[in-house]
Amino acid sequence: MTNSTQLLQQALSAQLNAYAPYSGFAVGAAILTPSGKIFCGCNVENASYPCGTCAEAGAISAMIADGERQIAEILVCADDECLLPCGNCLQKIAEFALPDTLVHCANLDKIVQTYRLTELLPHRFYLENTTDDR
Repeated sequence: MTNSTQLLQQALSAQLNAYAPYSGFAVGAAILTPSGKIFCGCNVENASYPCGTCAEAGAISAMIADGERQIAEILVCADDECLLPCGNCLQKIAEFALPDTLVHCANLDKIVQTYRLTELLPHRFYLENTTDDR
């Protein structure tokens, strides 16, 4: 079984647990780390709509909670033909990924498209972009 097949299965499983009573739009995500571990997340909506959490953020939180700090690949799935991570999630992914990290977009049946992170976020924000003039 390939990494991408495992990621798809895990993301689809996480998507089943999504809490999306307001939009009805369930999303799952799975992260593969260089150590071979897979971490999953699903979107969690809230009555105060902007306070929800994206699936990618949940998977990143699970990865960090386990002590991992690098994303080797990430897969995002939804019922849509090809769901791309939002800009906020792309920046979160970039915090723990290399520019060539693979970002797979999948529907319920298969991976529809694969991008390198730099294709989706060519001008990521780095720690070096911040100033310490406080």
